[in-house]
Amino acid sequence: MAVSNNIIATINFIALICSIPIIFTGIWLASKPDNHCIRSLPWPIVFIGVLFLVLALTGFIGAYCNQQGLLAFYLFCNAALIVTGIILLILAYIVTHPSGAYSVPGREYDEYRYMGYSEWLRDHITDPENWGSIKACLASSSVCKKMVWDSYTAPQFFASRISSLQSGCCKPPTVCGYQYVNPITWISPTNPMGDVDCILWNNDPNQLCYNCDSCKAGVLGNLRKEWKEANIILIIAVVALICLYFIAFNAYKNMHKTQSKK
Repeated sequence: MAVSNNIIATINFIALICSIPIIFTGIWLASKPDNHCIRSLPWPIVFIGVLFLVLALTGFIGAYCNQQGLLAFYLFCNAALIVTGIILLILAYIVTHPSGAYSVPGREYDEYRYMGYSEWLRDHITDPENWGSIKACLASSSVCKKMVWDSYTAPQFFASRISSLQSGCCKPPTVCGYQYVNPITWISPTNPMGDVDCILWNNDPNQLCYNCDSCKAGVLGNLRKEWKEANIILIIAVVALICLYFIAFNAYKNMHKTQSKK
């Protein structure tokens, strides 16, 4: 192979190896308990990883076999993937920038306000069809039950760093003034009209605050957190694609000039 082909083949072999962690990151996110009930986040990351892998494989084969047509197709797809990645990053930033989290005096954990999140995110996740399945999944999961297994006393619970799902779905809002019994059992509210969720709270483990806006907000808070982590992976992938594109383009251009002189 010519030097230019060696360069393209080498950088795409490296990209091929780098695509594997991206795919496994998506699979890891899908396996996390907090994401068990929301399947819309991890699989796009797996899809991006697979595209990255296929693109790198195309570039490697094109360079190794000296197929200029395949290399030209590789460069076109690489450019298209870069543009797509940049658009996704911009959209993800716009969608995940608003946060419904707010601090509560005397509590280490945050609580969550449903209207604090972007309208697109609210409509996509919490429309009646999606929310029915998410709510049923949460009720059957161990998200809330495992807090009881940890045997918190009231001071320990108030000083704990529980997840947004646990804060929004497993307990009533602090403003309601419920008295703590255990993480999923609360009694005697002193301010039952402090929030619309106060009257929706139920000590039944199958109901808890799954009908509350705070639970929807907790789900959105969890989704926002995971998307921000995924955005880091996407940024790295886009930067890598841009670097690969410029190196491969220059190598391809030099290869084309060399062959045209023959």
